[in-house]
Amino acid sequence: MLPAGFKTDFDGLAEALEGEPTVSVRFNKAKVDSVPDGEPVPWCDRGRYLAERVPFTFDPALHQGKYYVQDASSMVYDYIISHVVEQSRPVRYLDACAAPGGKTTAAIDALPEGSLVVANEYVPLRAEILRENLVKWGYEGIMVSKGDTRKFRKLNGEFDVIAADVPCSGEGMFRKDPEAVAQWSPSLVAECASRQKEIVDNLWGALRGGGIFIYSTCTFNREENEDMVRWILSEYDAEIVELSFPADWGIVYRDGCYHFLPGRVKGEGLTVAVIRKGGCVAAGGKISGAVKQGAVSSECKSRILNPEKYRWMVEGDRIVAFPLAHDVARIEKTLDVIHRGIEVGHIKGKDILPAQSLAMSRGLNRDAFAVSEVGYDTAIAYLRREAVTIEDAPVGYVLLTYKGTPLGFVKNLGRRANNLYPQQWRILSSRLPQNPVSIV
Repeated sequence: MLPAGFKTDFDGLAEALEGEPTVSVRFNKAKVDSVPDGEPVPWCDRGRYLAERVPFTFDPALHQGKYYVQDASSMVYDYIISHVVEQSRPVRYLDACAAPGGKTTAAIDALPEGSLVVANEYVPLRAEILRENLVKWGYEGIMVSKGDTRKFRKLNGEFDVIAADVPCSGEGMFRKDPEAVAQWSPSLVAECASRQKEIVDNLWGALRGGGIFIYSTCTFNREENEDMVRWILSEYDAEIVELSFPADWGIVYRDGCYHFLPGRVKGEGLTVAVIRKGGCVAAGGKISGAVKQGAVSSECKSRILNPEKYRWMVEGDRIVAFPLAHDVARIEKTLDVIHRGIEVGHIKGKDILPAQSLAMSRGLNRDAFAVSEVGYDTAIAYLRREAVTIEDAPVGYVLLTYKGTPLGFVKNLGRRANNLYPQQWRILSSRLPQNPVSIV
């Protein structure tokens, strides 16, 4: 029984969860040179709060991968990785429960240049959403896989950093999702805690000695957070990594866990712990193994991407370029990989159709294609996968840009152009907003 007048760090949480959710976005450091003005997210220099939610679907910049709509609390991954991951060399990073991709893209921008990022998702449909979001972000050192975390038991010591934003009871979703409130129960908490232990146990062996394990939930109770951290410390050779957050950020620390509580921080809620595995870190290796090369000429490769950085592979009707710096043979043999590197194009008869992944990649050499800048209405039509007309462009493959940033490819036939935007990514709404949407 607490004494009268006693206050805890969690006082006011229930009232805060009945308020309106916040809106925030994080800008892609590779595609946005200058972050727009606005209220900054304290722990992420590329994060900004918005005064209200806008119809993001109708902003071409979202589809170009220039920003990601993300709860501000989750942006702390940027801060954590920047402060606890050694920046002097590339690392191998696993996001084990990654969909829809917000924390993965935050990690990409915070990791040392040239790092390998593996993003996994258990649910196949969510894995496809994850792939779309990571392709749009444009980072070439990426692999996306789908399946149970049990597969990672075979990848002993493969990763320098593992992040697990584990499935949880979702108390941090109460303001956004009434269904989360309806589903919550003590039995759900117990069920989630059991699953979380299984996931951690599946992943622990894949972390190198001395590596960093980032554990997070979007819930606040002890059973899924502090008790879970205590279990990890008792079960494995591990220690807490303490973070230094300014007091005025309002983050609550309790037994190894940092709580981002609505009412104390401007966000929807997150709990995160950072743990170091015992032992010493060993560096990763180089690429090895035979590669099927025949479909693309050396001249074509050198025009499209820097040929010294990538190995080129033919997988069915797809041509893929992957950074040479990483030996991923064990990962490819173990996981169900649905995307890797840059999907350069699709073989169709004697033709090679340039892929959306190439258009989104920061490694693309734009000089390899004719380029046509389009306006807002044409950009939205393109993103709906409608036929578009391109003025003053040669016949053949043309890279469309909007506000100077690649949007995607068309095959220009003269009077009209065949739209090569992925069918499954298209904007489904037929309406057009009264005014162009743009937050960049």
